[in-house]
Amino acid sequence: MIVSMTGFARMERQLPTGTLVCELRSVNHRFLEMALRLPDELRSLEPELRAALQKELRRGKVDCSFTYRALAHAERPLALDAAVVDRLAPVLAELAARMRPSAAHPGLDLVELLRYPGVLLEAGAEPKAMLDAARALFGQALGDLRAMRASEGSRLQELLRSRCGQLATQVAQVRARLPEVHAAIRARYAERLAELSTSVDAGRLEQEIALLLQRMDVAEELDRLDGHIEETRRIFDTPEAAGRRLDFLMQEFNREANTLSSKSQDLATTRLAVDMKVLIEQMREQVQNIE
Repeated sequence: MIVSMTGFARMERQLPTGTLVCELRSVNHRFLEMALRLPDELRSLEPELRAALQKELRRGKVDCSFTYRALAHAERPLALDAAVVDRLAPVLAELAARMRPSAAHPGLDLVELLRYPGVLLEAGAEPKAMLDAARALFGQALGDLRAMRASEGSRLQELLRSRCGQLATQVAQVRARLPEVHAAIRARYAERLAELSTSVDAGRLEQEIALLLQRMDVAEELDRLDGHIEETRRIFDTPEAAGRRLDFLMQEFNREANTLSSKSQDLATTRLAVDMKVLIEQMREQVQNIE
């Protein structure tokens, strides 16, 4: 199964006291590396969020950040603390009895009463409600991240399939040229012998040509390339994470293409080997983003 390691998701939720935002970003990495940035109100969730990421993702560098934007003071709902007011009421009644309203002692100002510490309560986020909202928001963001990584993985799979097809065509072209290459080598030897104007043992000559053709034979490399192409296509349809296996296969592809190029005694075959290496390098770069 081809899944990309690159993705992004952002979710936000409006709470009675502010806005909670969750962002998830992931890029390619050899292993699963997680970095979480949480406000103090959500610190207790870190082990839980890490466990969820480890369960859903195999590889990639993942950044998870939560931000909480509280409402401005003017927008926050206010409420009276009835217990504080009840405790103040007897004191205020006694104070009112002692100090009759006059020019020197005006009556009690309710605004001044509201300034007493604890009389007015500013609504704050309920800890449990904040944690529940963060869990739900994180679950939605993680689902979006997985969907984006899967979508990008599908695109990468199509690109890799296309390049596998081109590579298979080039392998077939090299294999089709082998009889012509062998015939050209024999013709070149016969031409050089004719230039020397000497007679040689035909059996000995045939033996030398056979040894030369054996050293230049690339059939084994072509067979291995065909096998690697088949294995790559098989990996596309397996449910396991494919990144590490594909990365290893790209090394094997490159090794066979290099051997093919070094053995080549034919210009057309050399050009095809170079084209193969270009395709393999393109595939290798794409594989670096696969989980």
